[in-house]
Amino acid sequence: MNRARMEEGIRLFLEGVGERFPGDDLESSPARVAQAWHDDLLAGYHLDPDGEMSWTRTSPEAGPVLVRDIAFSSVCVHHLLPFVGRAHVAYLPERRLAGLSKIGRVVEAHARRLQIQERLTSEILGTIERTLEPGGALVMVEAEHTCMTLRGARKAGARLTTLASTGTFREDPEARAEVLRLLVAGGPSSLTR
Repeated sequence: MNRARMEEGIRLFLEGVGERFPGDDLESSPARVAQAWHDDLLAGYHLDPDGEMSWTRTSPEAGPVLVRDIAFSSVCVHHLLPFVGRAHVAYLPERRLAGLSKIGRVVEAHARRLQIQERLTSEILGTIERTLEPGGALVMVEAEHTCMTLRGARKAGARLTTLASTGTFREDPEARAEVLRLLVAGGPSSLTR
């Protein structure tokens, strides 16, 4: 990312709105906004999601692993407005068991980019598949999009749910149902084996 170009663009945007710079509170806004987008809102561009994952060996008898309620925020590529929600990641280990915090890091690395939720869901699933080589994986993402709640339809509280799966969780209806039951069961975030 080019922070100087981002700052130039933000200055042009504010001028387009009709704001003036010399001597008012906006003088340093372009630099502050560029820093926020570069260092925080779009920090995922500085990360390799696959590189965020670490794992240890496990036995093939291990049951499904489910990490629920991973909070995230992202920015919609269409309107540059935030969407905020929770990701749920399940996988069936065959040989590799993820470091628990690493799954949250993978979600963050993908979410902190310009996104659409459907792609975010698929990208998280892809990283889980590539790095852990599980017998199956399932990712569910639920989020509220401000491009729908603050503009357009203005339907506050509306949420989008996306789901992607592979392997056992795509092919075996019972295995898929078991993981979805665990998701619906509620309660605090947990790791279930």
